[in-house]
Amino acid sequence: MPPDHIHHTHLQDEAGTTALGAALAHVLEPGMAIYLHGDLGAGKTALTRALLHAAGYEGRVKSPTYTLAEPYPVKLADRMVTVIHFDLYRMASPEEFLEAGFREHFNENSICIIEWPEKGEPVLPAPDIHISLTVAGHGRDVELRALSDKGHQCLARLKFAPNL
Repeated sequence: MPPDHIHHTHLQDEAGTTALGAALAHVLEPGMAIYLHGDLGAGKTALTRALLHAAGYEGRVKSPTYTLAEPYPVKLADRMVTVIHFDLYRMASPEEFLEAGFREHFNENSICIIEWPEKGEPVLPAPDIHISLTVAGHGRDVELRALSDKGHQCLARLKFAPNL
């Protein structure tokens, strides 16, 4: 695998977060797992919402804080894919993840986006991409790190110019 593929960028505002989510929607592939890191209010759900809307999902996207997982059927590159948005913040233990049968969602027909993945370690499948969001002034700093061949290919195709 090539050396770590890392993108650093600063998003000035909510529009920047939306643009990044839309750009990601165009390069993700079925079978990927994306971990989102960041404090409460850092923009993890906003990024996921933008990605889902750019992928054609027209309904409301809310954080699955209480349900832990929300599936969204979307069409990516003429193929139906289920994007599953996980929010593990309220999960009591990693065993809860296993008991709920969530591991079976990690397959070639889905893209799993996980907020608070540290709550699910060590039972979570390995990620293809880590995205870290940090509040910085009125905007946020973002680091995207590829951790697999699929992740590297995805970030290599990413076309994103933030509103600098």
